[in-house]
Amino acid sequence: MSALKASEAAAAARIVVPVALAERSYDILIGRHQLCEAAGMIAALSPGARAAIVTDENLATLHAPALETCLHQAGVATTRLIIPPGEASKSYARFIELCDGLLAAKIERNDLVIALGGGVVGDLSGFAASVLRRGVRLVQIPTSLLAQVDSSVGGKTGINSSHGKNLIGAFHQPALVICDTALLDTLSEREFKAGYAEVVKYGLIDDAAFFDWCEVNWRRVMAGGPERDHAVATACRAKAAVVARDEREDGDRALLNLGHTFAHALERLTRYDSTRLVHGEAVAIGLCLAFRFSQRLGLCPGQDAGRVAAHLTAVGLPTRLQDVPGGTGTAAEIVEAMTQDKKVKRGALTFILAHGIGRSFIAPGVTAETVGDFIESELAGT
Repeated sequence: MSALKASEAAAAARIVVPVALAERSYDILIGRHQLCEAAGMIAALSPGARAAIVTDENLATLHAPALETCLHQAGVATTRLIIPPGEASKSYARFIELCDGLLAAKIERNDLVIALGGGVVGDLSGFAASVLRRGVRLVQIPTSLLAQVDSSVGGKTGINSSHGKNLIGAFHQPALVICDTALLDTLSEREFKAGYAEVVKYGLIDDAAFFDWCEVNWRRVMAGGPERDHAVATACRAKAAVVARDEREDGDRALLNLGHTFAHALERLTRYDSTRLVHGEAVAIGLCLAFRFSQRLGLCPGQDAGRVAAHLTAVGLPTRLQDVPGGTGTAAEIVEAMTQDKKVKRGALTFILAHGIGRSFIAPGVTAETVGDFIESELAGT
């Protein structure tokens, strides 16, 4: 296929999902082989601007050279800043180092920061872009499934603290998001499956039909092709709609945290050690815990909680606390880790619970004692 025909094919297959935020509106471009096709769109964001590509040590050799070549062909001068891979890079030290690197590269307010990577790169780069010279434009090019369907969309940026995950950050909407689903071909099986937990989440929140579709099509999503693009686009549309209604999580955007109160506590207790647990795996366990907790409280049918666990087990994801290598600590330690969650209000825990698949809701004021009793039973396997 000629370069022109390849370009036309990529454009024809592209799915565009708008995020409607008035003057901060932007598009999410979804499809295979969109990386170079979007270079012209990046150039058009700020004619004559320079771009700083922030990526990690793995992607610096895997995808960064192709992006740089396409940007240069579109007339955009680039510089590259590289961070170590892994959740540990979402730290004060790396944040300061990245900001200093962007300043040393003389990135100005009219220039662009391009986050080429997974959720860690996107969160860290976005936070740096939000404060650099009081705000420079950001382009998200997520290279993991988890980042494509979740962290790259909606403007949440941040770093971790010893007190918990994502507790220091800012809302900073990107100017453009490019989800090249062909980039996901290079993910490990473990990373892809971990990202799939965030895909399933959207069905569990308020789209039972999508969960049904996932049960039938998950193998095709993993294999690539139109089912993968459909899954990414469905998730992005769902998140875009929520963000448009509630940009700063004052209302129902909190529903997107289904399973995450449990998940963030587990990540903190495993010290963000990716050899033991990655974010999507923690979310998979958290989703199952949220449904079993809802069942225990008499809110959710047991068959729905069972379907959630059965589907994630079939995919190859962990579903119980006992699945975490090295353990998770005691019930008291898990509850204590939850008390630093961003959804805690005046000391009371807020959970996202469910009346069933596709029927999630915000449950404020859950007592630590109630959660602790539930976790005790989970640890005991009862």
